[in-house]
Amino acid sequence: MKPLPPGTTIGIIGSGQLGRMLSVAAAQLGYQTHIFAPVTGPANDVSAGFTRGAYDDEEALGVFASHADVVTYEFENIPADPIRELARHVPVHPSPAALAVAQDRIAEKSFAEKLGGRAAPWRRVGNQRELEAALGEIGYPAILKTTRFGYDGKGQARLMKPEDAVGAWDAIGGRPAILEGFVTFEAEFSILLARSTDGSIATWPAPKNEHKNGILALSTVPASPEIAAQHAEAAGLASRIAQELDYVGVLTLEFFASADGPVFNEMAPRVHNSGHWTIEGAVTSQFENHIRAICGLPLGPTGLTGKKVSMENLIGEDALPENVAHLLAEPGAHLHLYGKHEVREGRKMGHVTRVKR
Repeated sequence: MKPLPPGTTIGIIGSGQLGRMLSVAAAQLGYQTHIFAPVTGPANDVSAGFTRGAYDDEEALGVFASHADVVTYEFENIPADPIRELARHVPVHPSPAALAVAQDRIAEKSFAEKLGGRAAPWRRVGNQRELEAALGEIGYPAILKTTRFGYDGKGQARLMKPEDAVGAWDAIGGRPAILEGFVTFEAEFSILLARSTDGSIATWPAPKNEHKNGILALSTVPASPEIAAQHAEAAGLASRIAQELDYVGVLTLEFFASADGPVFNEMAPRVHNSGHWTIEGAVTSQFENHIRAICGLPLGPTGLTGKKVSMENLIGEDALPENVAHLLAEPGAHLHLYGKHEVREGRKMGHVTRVKR
């Protein structure tokens, strides 16, 4: 692929904070961005253009395509068929095929296992009867997840004992689901990988991820020894997945570090919350390397800029002015606020990255 020249317009589907940070990275390389979404959001504040439309509105997507030289997306909860149609008019990275795999939990686990990955025991669940049968095979504790459109703990129900199964199916909306057995693990971590149009791959150090109420709270690098020991195997699976899908852009895989090795949890075909630390903590951020990849530019180096880096999410009222002012005076702290106008409990409002040199 011939590199896209400065001044090129990158179309981004989605108007959230990931689109915002992609737009900032694009501007630093001389590109403009054009946002497509049903509503305005943080990305609109730093983009050159905007097309409003539903994610399945092919007519609006056609208008959007006329403004872009290449298209990417900031999240995977969008219908794949309209994106396939969009790809007939403008290059889309990552490809619609990668999107289709990553947005379905059954498809992604099957795909990872086919390529040698290890996942928690799981069963497909389509109704209450199938849930009871799956619990009979997997046992307790387990977790019931919708196959699509679940994130940050949404669309999930934990089943710790038989009584929990009674209302679990209704709790997730009675939608197609997957039942997963619990995994005994020492830590959670993610592999962030960038793959360019020429097949080159760059991988960042794996962060240790800590969650609170199903939402990522803290990512730290370098990771703990148990994660470091499993990095090569996990990164190998990520590379095989990227190559099999002819992937272009940043790909994220989440893992559990278990006594038997890395256990694949899920994948995201995009830049990821657990990689926000790379803006100040890596030589090239995940956002810049995503832009480099989809525009046909060489990937940048991914080494750390300090001895230790951490990224803390600011959730809900954590990001209120009175709660973040002290961060601006903290040496080594880098504050990012996403410009969301409404503060809600459980909503990601910003993050702070700390780099120890």
